[in-house]
Amino acid sequence: MPTIRDVAKQAGVSIATVSRVLRKHDNVSPSTRDRVLNAVTDLKFTPSQLGRSLAERRHAANGIVFPDLSGPFYAEVLLGYEEVAAELGRSVLILSTHGRDAAPAMVHDLAGRVDGLVLFGRTVTDEVVGEIAARGLPVVLLARPRVGDVESVNAENTASAAALAQHLLDDGRRSFCFVGDPATAPDIAERWQGVESVVANARGASLEQVRPEGFGEDAGASAAHRLVAAGLLDALVCANDELALGVLTELRKEAIDVPGQVAVTGWDDVMAARYAGLTTVRQPMRELGMQAARHLDELIRGEQREPRHDVLPTQLVVRSSCAHHQEEPA
Repeated sequence: MPTIRDVAKQAGVSIATVSRVLRKHDNVSPSTRDRVLNAVTDLKFTPSQLGRSLAERRHAANGIVFPDLSGPFYAEVLLGYEEVAAELGRSVLILSTHGRDAAPAMVHDLAGRVDGLVLFGRTVTDEVVGEIAARGLPVVLLARPRVGDVESVNAENTASAAALAQHLLDDGRRSFCFVGDPATAPDIAERWQGVESVVANARGASLEQVRPEGFGEDAGASAAHRLVAAGLLDALVCANDELALGVLTELRKEAIDVPGQVAVTGWDDVMAARYAGLTTVRQPMRELGMQAARHLDELIRGEQREPRHDVLPTQLVVRSSCAHHQEEPA
């Protein structure tokens, strides 16, 4: 069965242009429109119910899919997304997959009820992403590596993680532990890679890994308890701030001096990290959601021709959980 991608290839245009023609958008030249319609006829392409819904623009809603909704990081991203969607006059349908086996079916179902979809992280496989995009639905990936020509918005991870590791080395730290599971999320994998690349090339430095059971403070506290029992290392690099805050809480219970005996770092720069004096990497959480919403709207309205892959900058923020404290950036 031919897909909208096949039509675009035969007509020599983008998928977005095919979508504009199917929606009878004015911003298409007559010659281009004729090429697309001829391709539709030649391939005997029949738009699906999803395609007809897009053509009629009857939803006036965007969908966004998260792996989870707990914690300040997801909340900030969602706030940014909803802010822009509201300005554009669109409602937002939110789906949290929680790692369910039925996630692909749930996402396909949501795709049939919205004008466009944002997929956060590895909520579904690349194959499912490709299937949805091939049906003609505008899709933007958030905090996830590229999948073909599907647009993506990410925060920079690897270089900032390397800068964080180098700061700890300069501070005299040599035995590192990464508290996080790179297999759980693409951005955590990139942070691990950044730390690993620096520590591997540092004389006398070592790197271990603890995979916590989750991303929250309780998981961080449990990981810290295990590390204390095993003999504490002198630098704990946590995959996010919530893990790091849990680690700090447990270390204080055990009367471990931070940063005297061990440095602790996080990632995100949530509000609580600032009050806790946590060294971290600040990422533009709200802006990630805002950018994804803008890109999706432009795709829906047929204003974007070439796929974009934005990478937003992040910034190391050094606070008192590392020994050499400096003024944090504005």
